[in-house]
Amino acid sequence: MSHISSFLSVLIAILIAASCAPITRRKPISQSSRMNSVSEFSPIKKKIALLGFYNESPMGGDDLAITATEEFRRELNKSREFIIDPEAETLFGNSKEIYAGGGIKLAQLARKAKMSGVNIVIFGRIKEARVRQKSDEIGFVRKIKSLAETVIEIKVYDVLSNKELFSETLDGDISDDNLRFYKAESEDNLSYRQDLLRYSVKVAVRKIVPRVVKIGSKLDWLGRVAKIIGTRIYVNAGRTSGLNLGDILKVVTEGQEIFDPESGAMIGMSQGEVKGTLEVVDYFEPNGAICILHSGGSVTEGDFVQLY
Repeated sequence: MSHISSFLSVLIAILIAASCAPITRRKPISQSSRMNSVSEFSPIKKKIALLGFYNESPMGGDDLAITATEEFRRELNKSREFIIDPEAETLFGNSKEIYAGGGIKLAQLARKAKMSGVNIVIFGRIKEARVRQKSDEIGFVRKIKSLAETVIEIKVYDVLSNKELFSETLDGDISDDNLRFYKAESEDNLSYRQDLLRYSVKVAVRKIVPRVVKIGSKLDWLGRVAKIIGTRIYVNAGRTSGLNLGDILKVVTEGQEIFDPESGAMIGMSQGEVKGTLEVVDYFEPNGAICILHSGGSVTEGDFVQLY
């Protein structure tokens, strides 16, 4: 009986100790944690040729065109969905040349863009730029009301379909009230007017960029086979573009231009034929990938590749 009492005493002590010990709970997996592995695989980035805008208005000069181009570049980079080709103007010229060349220049541009791995070409112009000022009639210190008006036209050209996808004209009108001495220096006023125009251009650009990003994100990505050495196939996109190891790429031939039999106008491009698939196995340089043949065959240098 004494042994049973001792055993019960020990058992009760163990149970009491266990009940007093802190309970370790497993943390539930949060939604954000579950999505981390998914978010690592971001959409592949398309290469954009952003051509320098030009200013066809009599005000603002080249400075205004440069401001518009650089603001567009900054806003596109914020989206993190594209790679802007640093050699775009060297390869394709500026926006003024594209407008002057018309349809012929665009057709040549599309072919050249494909060869360099560019998916989208963006060009544009400042159509109008002006500053109007109105001041009080009387007083040594006058209140000046200023209105800056700019109108920008932006065009987006899809290289894969060989056609213009987007053409938009938007204004960047802004107003500003400022107190100025009656005998203010004319140079100060000119600088002030130019600053207003610069800001007006930025406002217009910021209106357009979200629309361009939305359209661009829906387009198909297109890359190229740059080199074949033995069994290793090098393509002109890699880690920077968003390609991941293990991704499968389909190798396609170049599509054919389709023309309307009545008008002769080009309707678009046909889909190229699939020659095979590649698997991404390694990277080289900041934006290049090494692939091996996954299926099919007859892959040659210059073939186009798309995400499978």
